[in-house]
Amino acid sequence: MSRRLAAALTAGSRVAVVSPASPFVRDEFDAGVAELERLGFVPVYDETVFAREAGYLSGSAEVRAHAFQRHWLDPDVAALIAVRGGFGSAHIVPLLDGAAIAATPKLFVGYSDNTTLLSWLTCHCGLP
Repeated sequence: MSRRLAAALTAGSRVAVVSPASPFVRDEFDAGVAELERLGFVPVYDETVFAREAGYLSGSAEVRAHAFQRHWLDPDVAALIAVRGGFGSAHIVPLLDGAAIAATPKLFVGYSDNTTLLSWLTCHCGLP
């Protein structure tokens, strides 16, 4: 599988803020969005980022996977950044369309248990 590089971010790049794993504190989310703006990016997100399920997940796996994939396939979005890590990211991998994602190289920034997604993007989709 050949590796395809995503385009570099520039001032004005749209960055989707997603929550593929655990919920978060709203004040910290707002501070992160403000920091992305300060850095010259245009943060985008939808209301599903605020979903909650079972006390430790940011909504159902279906909601989280749909949001991740919708933002990934949006041609106006240059990158995705996870609000935080958490066990729930592993739940969305089987729900993602690897071929569609592989055909649309983007940057994904995540940490902690989002390593599951990072590894899947690299090993399954051929994206560094």
